[in-house]
Amino acid sequence: MYQQLANKLMKEQDLEEFVDGSGDDGFIVFTLGSMVSSMPEDKAKQFFEAFRQIPQRVLWRYTGAQPKDVPKNVRLLKWLPQNDLLAHPKAKVLMTHGGSHGIYEGICNAVPMLMFPLFGDQADNVHRMVSRGVAEKLGMYDVTTENLLDALNKIIHDKSYKEKMVMLSQIHLDRPVQPLDLAVFWTEFVIRHKGAEHLRVAAHDLNWIQYHSLDVIGFFCHRSLTVLWVTLKCCMFCTRKCCRKGTSKKKQQ
Repeated sequence: MYQQLANKLMKEQDLEEFVDGSGDDGFIVFTLGSMVSSMPEDKAKQFFEAFRQIPQRVLWRYTGAQPKDVPKNVRLLKWLPQNDLLAHPKAKVLMTHGGSHGIYEGICNAVPMLMFPLFGDQADNVHRMVSRGVAEKLGMYDVTTENLLDALNKIIHDKSYKEKMVMLSQIHLDRPVQPLDLAVFWTEFVIRHKGAEHLRVAAHDLNWIQYHSLDVIGFFCHRSLTVLWVTLKCCMFCTRKCCRKGTSKKKQQ
């Protein structure tokens, strides 16, 4: 289904012609994930100004209002077939927020990255890529036309980024069983063994009280209240004893 949608989009929006026509300079894929659909106009202008100064073409996933003065080498799309584009031999850089899926697609297709971590695990993901020499990092709030342009030119023209990414891709793809074959095997395994009951999670057989551990919580609450009650009674008993001794001494005096 994904492949059909990707092929349809490539034909309808002339993406194939756009990327094939990028020549030796190639093209850049820019996406910040599904949670970031657009950006403030002044920030977008900084990106546009940088893109205007490079020979590469840019495919940018952008679902917000259409900005003004979009450079001729930039194509804005509401959705793009990211994995198919990265598999193209002319793909030069993946500009990404550092999500796990995008990183894996970049590694599988051996495309160096320019990364803009935004939240969650992305900062750690980006650090891992930068430390391996296959990516550069820029803070989204610190981006300027100059440092964006410098980072892109560094990744594109410094061959070490591509070489290290190719090596990382070879390591990642070198496995005894390919993912598709593994998925087929387990699907057939479940069919052969009539649902594979022995692999079924035991949680499916629990009632809602057991599933949410309400019986365990109730037990510990009862124990805690019992200990608290006993402790309180002991304190009250000791207090009474001390008060009685004090009263007896006063009477004797």
